[in-house]
Amino acid sequence: MSVTKIKNLFLGPAAVLLLFFTGAARAEYKVNMTQGVTPLSHDIYNLHMLILWVCVVIGIIVFSVMIWSLFNHRKSKGAVAAHFHHSTKAEIVWTIIPIVILVTLAVPATKVLEEMEDVSNPDMTIKVTGYQWRWRYDYVDEGFGFFSNLAKDSHDISQLDSGKNPADADHYLLNVDKPLVVPINEKIRILTTGADVIHSWWVPALGWKRDAIPGYINESWAKITKPGIYRGQCAELCGKGHGFMPIVVKAVTEDEYYDWVGEQLATAQQESAGAERTWTKDELMKKGAEVYGSICAACHQPNGKGVPGAFPALDGSPIATGPLDAHINRVMNGKPGTAMAAFKTQLNDVDIAAVITYERNSWGNHTGDVVQPADIKAKR
Repeated sequence: MSVTKIKNLFLGPAAVLLLFFTGAARAEYKVNMTQGVTPLSHDIYNLHMLILWVCVVIGIIVFSVMIWSLFNHRKSKGAVAAHFHHSTKAEIVWTIIPIVILVTLAVPATKVLEEMEDVSNPDMTIKVTGYQWRWRYDYVDEGFGFFSNLAKDSHDISQLDSGKNPADADHYLLNVDKPLVVPINEKIRILTTGADVIHSWWVPALGWKRDAIPGYINESWAKITKPGIYRGQCAELCGKGHGFMPIVVKAVTEDEYYDWVGEQLATAQQESAGAERTWTKDELMKKGAEVYGSICAACHQPNGKGVPGAFPALDGSPIATGPLDAHINRVMNGKPGTAMAAFKTQLNDVDIAAVITYERNSWGNHTGDVVQPADIKAKR
């Protein structure tokens, strides 16, 4: 082996160790759980640290006795092994001590578990519904809701043969178009459920995660004490788009929150008014491109070619170029036994009308059909 190779053999690991101990390479290196930003997450962290140090003390005692025994009873010192089958006293001691430790730790652990399940007296309630592959947030008390999808830049980069660099996206695969906005210092009751398969809503900074199960509602709560943006992901393998349904929680002051609520209610009124008017084809095409890009392109691809063997193409397809009623029915009610979901409850009349118009007049499809929100309303 050459001198250069020998130097590289030792200098490589040495450089890594130097970076580690100086902190230069530890910016994203974490060996412990996050402390979170809620009182509950702090209690969970403190319980974790208590149990960790108990384990550390036990380990030090046990290994110290083992090392002392090995050193002082080695053959070179003339030690002779004792011959016995059992010791009643030893068995009593090593049974009682673990029981005492476990019972002692069970007291704070039980208190934390009880705290986690206490959803009483909330200041507000938010319903979280998991869909393949996005989240819907319904503000029960305020009377509005919306879908939260993967951010457009992350979505575009994640497409097949996009040729784009993930480093160019802001928080690649961890950013959304509409975050869940909540006020700080208020107890928020969070109801989680699923619309199709089992998902799991997980934001590490809150200190817990909850499964979103179809036909079942799980209750949780959070009281965020610090303004900021906290990110999470679906923590249950829910299909091919599992890695593309992030969670973003934006905690703001109470005044900022109610200003935001006012904006959402005004937007909802505008959307309601928009559903009552007649849209031009250009308006529907523009709106439809937005809806298709955020929801449909994940499977059917931006170019409408689909993924052979997995998701059918829309470009030239019998559905997108055939009878209009069949196309509307497929988008609204889905296709049982396939990945094609029913969007009747996921999208409003304007979105469905726009995306169908877009699909029938894009790529190689030139049907000239225009679907109005009133047409969708009549089908419901």
